[in-house]
This record gives sequence, structure tokens and C-alpha cells, in this order.
Amino acid sequence: MLRPERMSKVSVTGSKGVMPAVIETIHGLNLVHLSDYDGSWEGFDNGNPIEGADDASEKLVTVRALESTLKLSADEAEPGALEENWESRIEEIRTRVNELDDQRSETREELRQVEEKIGRVAPFAELGIDLDLLSGYDTVDVVVGEGPRAQVEDAVAASDEIRAYETFTGGDVVAIVAAPTADAGSSPIDDALVGVEFTRHPVPETDQTPSAYVDELSERKRELEYEIEDIDAELEQIKANEAGFLLAVEEELTVEVQQADAPLQFATTGRAFIAEGWIPSDEYDDLVASLNDAVGESVEIEELERASYDRHGKTHTEDIQQGTQAAKDDEDAAAEEDGQQQKAMTDGGSAVTMSDEPPTIQKNPSAAKPFETLVQAVNRPKYNELDPTIFLFLTFPLFFGFMISDVGYGLLYVLTGFYMYQSFDSPGITSLGGVAMWCGAFTIVFGILFGEFFGLHELGYMIFGDGGAPMGDKGLSPATAEFVNAWLIVAVALGVLHLNIGWILDFVENIQHGHGLWGAITHSGSWLLMLNGLWVWVFTEQAAHVKPDFIYTAFDGEPFAFGFSGFPMMDLFAIGGVEITLPLLAVILGVVLLAVGDPVELAEFAMPFAHVVSYARMTAVLLAKGGMAFVVNLLTFGAVQTPEGARPFMAPWTGYGPEDGQVMFDGLFYIGDGAVAIAAFALGVLVLVLGHILVLLLGITSAGLQGIRLEYVEFFGKFYEGGGKNYEPFGHDRNHSED
Repeated sequence: MLRPERMSKVSVTGSKGVMPAVIETIHGLNLVHLSDYDGSWEGFDNGNPIEGADDASEKLVTVRALESTLKLSADEAEPGALEENWESRIEEIRTRVNELDDQRSETREELRQVEEKIGRVAPFAELGIDLDLLSGYDTVDVVVGEGPRAQVEDAVAASDEIRAYETFTGGDVVAIVAAPTADAGSSPIDDALVGVEFTRHPVPETDQTPSAYVDELSERKRELEYEIEDIDAELEQIKANEAGFLLAVEEELTVEVQQADAPLQFATTGRAFIAEGWIPSDEYDDLVASLNDAVGESVEIEELERASYDRHGKTHTEDIQQGTQAAKDDEDAAAEEDGQQQKAMTDGGSAVTMSDEPPTIQKNPSAAKPFETLVQAVNRPKYNELDPTIFLFLTFPLFFGFMISDVGYGLLYVLTGFYMYQSFDSPGITSLGGVAMWCGAFTIVFGILFGEFFGLHELGYMIFGDGGAPMGDKGLSPATAEFVNAWLIVAVALGVLHLNIGWILDFVENIQHGHGLWGAITHSGSWLLMLNGLWVWVFTEQAAHVKPDFIYTAFDGEPFAFGFSGFPMMDLFAIGGVEITLPLLAVILGVVLLAVGDPVELAEFAMPFAHVVSYARMTAVLLAKGGMAFVVNLLTFGAVQTPEGARPFMAPWTGYGPEDGQVMFDGLFYIGDGAVAIAAFALGVLVLVLGHILVLLLGITSAGLQGIRLEYVEFFGKFYEGGGKNYEPFGHDRNHSED
């Protein structure tokens, strides 16, 4: 969607007697985005909920609480009709579910207490000493706990407050019996163990032996667990039997509450009401026809304004043939009786419209639909501006794919995205799944062009023959370093193209709906002149001695022989010995136009250079991710020097191994013999798998974040503001109940 769907502001006026029928009709259409009355009209107040709203809300809360207790989701039942006695049925379900839920809570609490008791007495069972022997002494101090026995004994032996002691152990548990000196404190053992990592266990109060007590508690624990299983099973049975009914009731009550609360958004007097809202213009006739069928001529319907696209201002109100109808005599009398109502009318007789902007309906092709989530992460488009979703769809996967460019990683991104798209109900997650699939697809395309599969380059030779992949190499080795310069130029070229699109969109919007032709030239055309003039000049031979040589050679033989060695000078004239070329003139003219149109923006005159250079981050990520995959493979497979040249990897499927030449670097797959080789091979598998998983995840964070930053900061900033309202029509789609 480049432009928003055309929206109309409509008004419905009538007496309060027909208001429930009007609300029900509008709700059933599910088309009108209601405007909120702000109380600003003299003589009008916000309406009150329809009678029964509180009761319906309470019932709705009850039903949703039952669904929460039963863990009932919306996809677990088929639609159906409600019975006449549904209220009593709800009460029966509520009573039984609450009883079971309370019983389950009590049982879980008792189970928790039993488990705590087992945890407290289990250490004493390891000691094998009766519990009555570990407490009740006046002349000795007894402590039981867990800690390093040697340190415990050393600490107790060194204490001046203990004249004799004995320790008993069982597993990790230590029992200390100590005879204190005459001048000892109340807890001589605790004082002695200060500084020792010792966990003290209080002695349980029971006449049983520790093992018998543990056995008794364990038996009670099993009984409680069985009770919880029985309760859960009964709740599951209730859920299976009542799922469709509960969901149907919830839907019916939701509709009832929505309709009952609708007057809160209306402007009302003692006898009349005015409701306003936005509707797609093409649906206006359906609204009029439906209200006519429902209440005849008892309401007056007007199309107050029809919003048109305006980039830099509020929506325009067009001259519209009013779709008014004559109200019945009783409404006329009601309006006459409430004379203050007329203060809310203009001299021409139309209502003063509630001040709100039209909502936005985002309608993009199904392929681009997932990218709406990324746009909304910044802000939803305003009605009066372009929706950039389609441009995000066309460029973000391209940037991401270029930065990763590996068939193996691309396949995993596609599979992960497909899983997210198919397995989750959350619109946000499914949208991200769609984005991941598109990014993975472009990653595969660039991976084929680079001939890479999880960092291995054999794919290029397998597909394209001895010449290798069309895009050559990423430039990770000294022998191919010149490719880095080429990819740097490609990133800059993509940046220039991307920013051109942004400012062209701004230019078109200005010329059509904003500042007119001159305003478009000074506001957007100035930046276009500066951007293109500057970067065309960069690739001319003027001042070549201060420019890097690779901008003239990267596509003229090193590494690509495309015959491009820069743009011609395009000399025009000289001033003071300085040749003024066409690109320089474009830059100068752009600065002048910017100063004329908005001098404040001159402070950002370096933006055409700085923002384009920012796209060089794509080359940095390309090299970083390729380098990480290279290192993982190098650690695993090693490298060998063959008569044909250095082979960076000795992967088994390449046909190269240590026997084919001088080993340059031993990979983990080729280290040692016997047990050492097996251990090294196992480590190599671990490094290979975990290493590539790490690269895969970092690819999401680095390529994803850097790509989206280029979209949000460099691109959106040229033409996009956001801040719109979502189109939320008053109504409800029935999925579990019959209308």
C-alpha cells in the first residue's frame, strides 16, 4: 500500500429510542471506526452504557476466568448456538471448576509442605541415628549439617569453648556432639564454625526413626500427586465437554459488552445522540442501506468529509453530496426540545465534526504483509503519508542476503522462518517468520552467486564449473583482498540508490500534496542534487590524487573487468583555476536551493556523504560473517598446499587431504593417531556444529540489526514520520457463536 485507502467521516444522528438498534446494526457491519466524543460541544455529554452493561461485564469476567483456569484457547472448539439456560449452565460450571481449583491449590500447598519436610529430614536418614538422640541435652551441644568434614573437625578442635567432641557422618551429612567448657557461650559449635561453609539442618520433631519418617512422607507425597492428577483429569474432562459452550458464551458476552458501552463514545442530550466515525468510502452506501433497513428514516446519516492524501497537512474535506435523510417527527421534536444541541451545529446545518484524524488501513501484497510489523515497530503510518512497507520488502531482504550470502545459512533461515510462520498464533511471531523466509531466500541467492555453503567455496565450482562463482570471492585472503574494494563500492552504490528512492518519494509527495513544485525543489530536490552530484564527482578523475585508486580499478580489471574506470570529468567552466564540473555544479546548486528553502537544514549539509558511507557497514558484516565461517572451517578441516595452489579447506568432499600436498594448517579432523585422533575428531565435530550455530545467530543480530538500522535511520528519515492510528472498526468477527 503506497497510499491509504480512501476514508470518509460519517455522522449518525437520531433519538435515543433508536440508539440500541443503530448500535446493533453498526456493530454487525464491523466497518465503522468510532470517534471518541471529547465533551467539547456545549449541551452535549458523553452517553451512558446501555442498561445491563455491568451485568454482562461481570459474566464476561467470570467466563474468561473459567477459560484461564481450564487453560482454554480459542482454537479448541467449533462454533455453535447457545441454549436458553446458558446462564444456569455457566453457574454450574463455575461452581464445579472453582471447587476443583481450590482443592487443587490446597493439595499443592500440602504437597509443598511435605516436600519441605522430606528435604529437612532426608539428611538425618543418611546419618542413621534416631532423631531423639540428636536433641534434648543440657550438658552437650549437638549440631547437624552439611559441609567439608575435615574443615569442620579442624574448626571444632581449635575452639577454646569446646573441651571434647565427636562427629558422625552419613553421606554428606555431619553430626557434631560437643562438650562445652564451663565459660562457653550458648552455641559453642556455631561459634566454632564461623568461616566454614556449613549448612545447618534443624532436627525434625518426630518420634519415628528418620528413615521411617521419610518413608511415611514419601507415601503421602505420592498420594497427593495422585490427587492432583485426578483433579487435573477432571478439569480436562470439563474442558473437553464445555470448550465450545464457554467460547460461544464469551463471544456473545463480548458483543453484548461492546454494544452496551458504545454510547460512551457518543455525544448525547436528554433525547438525542450523535455518533461519528471513519469508514472506507466505498462502504458508505452499505452503511446507509443497512441503517435504512434497521430503523428506516429514524436517523439522519451524513458523510461529513472524505479524507484525501496530504503529505504535509491535515486531511482535506471535499465537497460531498450529503447522504441525509429526513428524520421522523419525534426526532425533530426531540431536537427542538434540546435547543442547546443546535450550538453544536454550524450555520450550514452540519454537525461540528469530532476532531480526530482518519485511521490507517495498511493493505499490502501478501508477500510484503509480514514487513508491516517492522514498519509498526517504528510507528504505524499516518493516514496522510506513504506506507513504506513495500520498499522495506524490496530492500531489507536484499541487504540481509548480501551481508550473509551463504546457501547453508540461508536454508536454515528459511526453515526457521517457516517454523515460526506455521507454528505460532501470535501475529508478531508469524510476521517475523515471513520476514525470515524472505531474508533466507535472498541469502541463498547471494550464496549461490558467491558459491558458498557454510563458508565452503566448493559450491561455486560445482555449479559454475572451473571458473567458480560469478561474484568471485568475499576477499578474506591476501590473494583476493581486491574483492573487498569492489564490495565496498557496491555497498556505497546501494546506499546512493536507496537514498535516492527516499528523497524522490519525498519530492513526489511535496509536489503533489505539500509545498508545490518550488517547495519540492527546495525541500527535496536540493538533497537529490547534493547526493548525486557529490557521489558522481567522487568517481570522476578530478582530484584523483587524493582519492583511493581502487575506485577506478575495482571494476576495470581488479578484480572485475567491466570497463568502468570512473565517470568523465564533465567540465563546464573554471573559476580561479578550479574546474567547475557538472557534478560540482549540482552540489553547489543543491546547497543554494537548500539555503533558500530551509536555511536551518544547512547544518546537515554533510548528510548525503555521511549517510551513504554508513552503508559501508554492509561490507563490514559481509567480511565479518564470512571470516567467522572461514575460521570455523579452518579449525575443523585445516588447509593444504597442492601443486594447483593453496586449498583453504581439506573437507572430505573436496577430494583433498594431507596426502595431496604440504599441510599448511592441521585441522582437528587430521590431528594425531589412535585415541588422540578420535578425541580430536569429536572436538572437531563440536567446533564445526557450535561454530556455525554461533555464526548463524550472530548473522541475525548483526546483519538484521545493521540492515534495519539503514532502513529506519538513513531511509525512513527522508520521507517517513509515522504516528497513525490503526483502523479498528466497531464490531466483532464471530468464530464460536452463531449470529
